Amino acid sequence: MVAGDLRALFSSNDRTVAAAEAFTNRQLQWEAATAALGEHLRHTAAPAFDVEDLEAPRTNVLVFHGVGGIGKTTLSRKLEAALTGAEHRPTQWGQPAWPGERIWPVRIDLARSAGTDFEQIVLTIRLALAELGRPLPAFDIALRRYWEHNHPGEPLEEYLRRGGLSRFGRAGQQQMQSALSDVAQALLLPGTVGSAIGQVTGALVGALRERRQTVHALAGCTRLADLLEAEPDLDALSYYPHLLAWELAQLPPDKAVTPVILLDTFEDTGDRTHRDLERLIQRVVWLMPNAFFVITGRSRLQWGDEALQGQLDFTGPAAWPGLVAHDIPAARTTSPTGSRRQVLIGDFSPEDCDDYLAHRLSRDGQPLIGPRVREVITRRSHGLPLYLDLSVMRFLELRRSGHTPSPDDFDQDFPALIARTLSDLTPDERHVLRSVALLDAFDVALATRAAGMTHEALAARLAERPFVSEDPFSLWPFHLHGLIRSTIRTADDRTDDRWSPCDWAHAAQRALDALGEQWNTSPTRNRLLLIGCLRQGLRLARDHRLELGWLRDAAWSYVSDSIWEPLDPPAPHNAAAAGLETPADALVETLSALGRRQHEHRECTVDRLTTVVDTGLLPTDLREMALYYRAKAQRDLGRTDDSRRGMQLVADGGGRLAPAARRGLAHLARLAGDFPTAMDTARTLGWAGRHHRVMGDVWWVQGDMERAAAAYAAARREAEDHGIAGERATCQAQRGFVLAFTNPDLADDELELAQHLLAGLDLRATGLTVQIATLLRDAGTSTDLEDRASILRTEISVAGLTSTAATLELAMAFHHAVRGTREDLLATISRLRELTRGSNGDYAYYLDIAHFMAGLPLDTPSPARWLDSQDSTRQRWRALVTDRHDHLRTRQ
Repeated sequence: MVAGDLRALFSSNDRTVAAAEAFTNRQLQWEAATAALGEHLRHTAAPAFDVEDLEAPRTNVLVFHGVGGIGKTTLSRKLEAALTGAEHRPTQWGQPAWPGERIWPVRIDLARSAGTDFEQIVLTIRLALAELGRPLPAFDIALRRYWEHNHPGEPLEEYLRRGGLSRFGRAGQQQMQSALSDVAQALLLPGTVGSAIGQVTGALVGALRERRQTVHALAGCTRLADLLEAEPDLDALSYYPHLLAWELAQLPPDKAVTPVILLDTFEDTGDRTHRDLERLIQRVVWLMPNAFFVITGRSRLQWGDEALQGQLDFTGPAAWPGLVAHDIPAARTTSPTGSRRQVLIGDFSPEDCDDYLAHRLSRDGQPLIGPRVREVITRRSHGLPLYLDLSVMRFLELRRSGHTPSPDDFDQDFPALIARTLSDLTPDERHVLRSVALLDAFDVALATRAAGMTHEALAARLAERPFVSEDPFSLWPFHLHGLIRSTIRTADDRTDDRWSPCDWAHAAQRALDALGEQWNTSPTRNRLLLIGCLRQGLRLARDHRLELGWLRDAAWSYVSDSIWEPLDPPAPHNAAAAGLETPADALVETLSALGRRQHEHRECTVDRLTTVVDTGLLPTDLREMALYYRAKAQRDLGRTDDSRRGMQLVADGGGRLAPAARRGLAHLARLAGDFPTAMDTARTLGWAGRHHRVMGDVWWVQGDMERAAAAYAAARREAEDHGIAGERATCQAQRGFVLAFTNPDLADDELELAQHLLAGLDLRATGLTVQIATLLRDAGTSTDLEDRASILRTEISVAGLTSTAATLELAMAFHHAVRGTREDLLATISRLRELTRGSNGDYAYYLDIAHFMAGLPLDTPSPARWLDSQDSTRQRWRALVTDRHDHLRTRQ
């Protein structure tokens, strides 16, 4: 019985409570690996073992799982090295018990950063076996057929070089070519024909079906002909490992090997919803029962779960007796290892936290800790096994005192964690640790400045501690274990050098200043650094009621690119419901509202920004930021009078957003149909007011798409010159939109560029513009435009973008005018009328344009002031329709 079980045993008089616990270490993991591999070797050596048996349970997999940074990749590499030879085995690891067996380790990194796809997985396994020095003809011919079908004209050696597998390439290719030549010779094919894989496989299938003596060596592989006849796609490739397993089984005893395939970073094959790659890999494991697989990933494999039937090919305890979540009755499994084929390393994933708590204490086979309590403990634990264990002890302590444990009893930290964490640290190291607990992530320089130290040695030494995780690809590579961090910041510890509230406030100011220094002194001041500094700085200023300082300029840098990454930090653990009380509170809410407006109804944006403005907490320049973006949201909602007042107020203030506000006033003039005023204003705006884009917005409603496209191109170039990614994407989307009226082929390229420029940006309205442009591109041809438009109407309604809704109906009017479907056109005009009726006359000229396009009489024109005559505008819009009609007719 382990220590945890003894504590549970002596914590209760209730002898019906059963306790179970499973922790491990690296020595135990090696022992688990050697025991499982030894069992596998005995299983495959048994006379009853049949490599072509596709129904027998599989026990050829061992899983090590745990949270990120706990050492799974290191373990995988150590296992690979130890299996390669005794000289690579750590001294503390014992001698494995399989003398005389040839073990062939093959390690494959499945991390997204490694770029490993399924083809590479299969090739890596095959090419690693090339060192055996002999062809594996059944597999090699099938693989050659797949390769030439899916990679025509691409030499395998070049592909292997690009994929980092070139060390295997030459031997593997020679063996594949040898297999092809040998089969061609056995079939008495001419030399030139023998080089054609299609003719070789066709002749081979015929020979196999006819059981010719010339191919007797391959005739024993009963499924070879079927695989060679199947379409050589990726799905077929996933079944080819069956041929590889068969070939390995045919090796003479003195050449026999057992591949040990180590699949690392298995979590990157997908998630528990998307299992496409996992399904292909599982087939490889199932179809190679004579190979042994060691899988490392963040969570346990769920293959033993019957609920996955249909998502994966082979599921349930009958298929994978060693992978079931918990011990099952012996009658249902023949595996002596039961559920021990899944070994936890360090911290638990959330799913495993719940599993642990559900089975840590039980009565009559049922969890003693209820699901709501388990949920709270799991959330607070951050996967740390120690926290789970302390929570179990607290659960027993509460029961012992006669109290029924509830979720509220576990919404707390354990001060004992601090004592255990700090026990072997020096006083200076403890000072640095508390300082970095204020940061989400840090590097050595940031930790040193936040702690007020002059030397980096202490921070560098702290970064090596096991409770500090490292991600070398992050902006700041280090972060504390989540539970350690939250406990240090919030628990009432009783250590001798604990900090007072004043100490924490001083440390928070140092950390905020350090972040500002990194931002202000950066030679690049790139977007990634800006967002990182803002996210951490805003939380520090809010939680510790600090002055804004450098956050003011950083906030302006954030809005200038129009990218809108989410910034709102999580609420503090002890947050009150008092609302906005400090300038930092108000700035957090402002930037959060601006980022969230891409995902919320514009009415919500207006309400949030109104609350900020009414508090009067922000300095003047930031208050104008809230006023301007509230006015933009009001315009999107069709509340143009409110928008005009807000824009005018910001324009009159003469601040940073005054040019943008004057642009907003030009937009409002355009919405009202006052095109001369909008154009005159645009000419005065300059780059700061986005003059070219405003001109493009005016030109296209005149039906002058050529001038509009040129204006948007000029606007995009200016945005590129100034490095404003959001503006560049918006201008390109608008260019694609206007060209979709005139040149569908060119528009297709322009819209593809717009999609590319939008990647990584959060611009909801611009994304909708691109979708509307694709409708215009397909106008007059696609029969599913109404369905696509219906979906867009829903998206636009959810977003609260009235102006975009009118533009969508105008696009549909163009479609129906081209097709000449009068009833559909009249229905669209009716929807346009309803949209413009409640918007103070804004966009009323869209009704005029709809009539112009269809050549319909206009009895009650809008009060729009066109740049030239109404007749000229009508002719341009009508010409767009007739040109599209003629274009479609010539393509028939």
